[in-house]
Amino acid sequence: MVSWGEPTFNRLVNADPEPLTSSFSVSHAMLLNVLDRPGDGRAALHHLLTDNYETETKQAEHVAHAEDLFASLLEAGVVEELDEPDDVGRTVRVTIDLQQTFALNQPLAPFALAALDLLDAESDTYVLDTVSVIEAVLDDPRQILGAQLFKAKGEAVAAMKAEGMEYDERMAALDEITWPKPLADLLEPMFEVYRERNPWVAEHPLSPKSVARDLWERAMDFGDYIRFYNLARSEGTVLRYLSDVYKTLMRTIPEDAKTDELIDLTEWLGELVRQVDSSLLDEWEELRDPSAEPASGVEAPPIERLPPALTANRRAFTVLVRNALFQRVEYLGTRQWQELEALDGDDGDDGWSVQRWFDAMAPYFEEHGTLGIGSDARNPALLLVDEHPGDHPGCWSVRQILHDPADDHDWRILALVDLAASDEAGRAIVHIADVSCESPS
Repeated sequence: MVSWGEPTFNRLVNADPEPLTSSFSVSHAMLLNVLDRPGDGRAALHHLLTDNYETETKQAEHVAHAEDLFASLLEAGVVEELDEPDDVGRTVRVTIDLQQTFALNQPLAPFALAALDLLDAESDTYVLDTVSVIEAVLDDPRQILGAQLFKAKGEAVAAMKAEGMEYDERMAALDEITWPKPLADLLEPMFEVYRERNPWVAEHPLSPKSVARDLWERAMDFGDYIRFYNLARSEGTVLRYLSDVYKTLMRTIPEDAKTDELIDLTEWLGELVRQVDSSLLDEWEELRDPSAEPASGVEAPPIERLPPALTANRRAFTVLVRNALFQRVEYLGTRQWQELEALDGDDGDDGWSVQRWFDAMAPYFEEHGTLGIGSDARNPALLLVDEHPGDHPGCWSVRQILHDPADDHDWRILALVDLAASDEAGRAIVHIADVSCESPS
């Protein structure tokens, strides 16, 4: 609490004004917006950079930086120079199919755009690899990476002790462990070449990491992830970082690079952030669509904003349900019975204890031995959804088919998803009904 009295007021009135500090900066988004407009974009950009209140020295720095950024846009194939002005008088234009909200707000976004060309859109890992490219150009969330490193080292120590490794060997091996860095072997050599041609990026190091991807692969919701890495004191950091990933996916990935699966993941991530704290995305969404005005012409008083109903975004909610069921598949595949009980053991008389899960799956493991938890097991086609079950109004009836080694696909988890409870909780509320084999062996 700060007390403001008359002496403070008089001091503020009589003191010399503090000098204004310019926050003018040159970015890829600025260049795209100015150069691609009708008319002579080059002249308009030069006027913007030189006809302002910056000092001549700063103006020269802005011009030099703009030249560097323009060169990177040319190399990335985002813009092209025209020999003759086009029909709207442009001498520079954007060359790729961009959404209206497209922006290159990250310093290394042009590199990310170029790196997308290295990915195989037909690959099973294309969607997650795209996320990894985006995460590699974002600032590091140090608290999250530190927690991932701590977790990785703890698991490694337990495994090495089980193998009987000596202490000195364990310590040497731990020095090699780091947080997850997907695509590092692919992106880092490419970045070295890119940096030689664009030396200005040296101050913005590439940093492969996996937070949004890790969250997806573990099929966790926000609360699960916080608990798994013990990040209760850094929830804000996690949320802001996931928000940055979502915004960058929305605004940096060209439309022709977006597959249905990538759109699903993006919608899921946005809804996850929105359900935890909608203010992080609401204002940004309003900036994307500023046309909405109060009908009366008078601004309404501020009110507390609540997140939209979770089930209103059907696409994102379907992904949340799919992740919730697959989380149980992963725990079954790795025999994590205690984790399964933590998810479903408190469901009243219908709760699923360790013993109940074990007994239900014993015939499956006796027949098949192992349970698939890879990309094939996560195929959306293995989740069957009935949105209007006649005997359970207000619920979805879902069947998660288990991926067995013989590809029989005869075992499945039956569950009900409570829509009203999901809206209230901001996450998919799943009640397991049965685990069974639905066709004769």
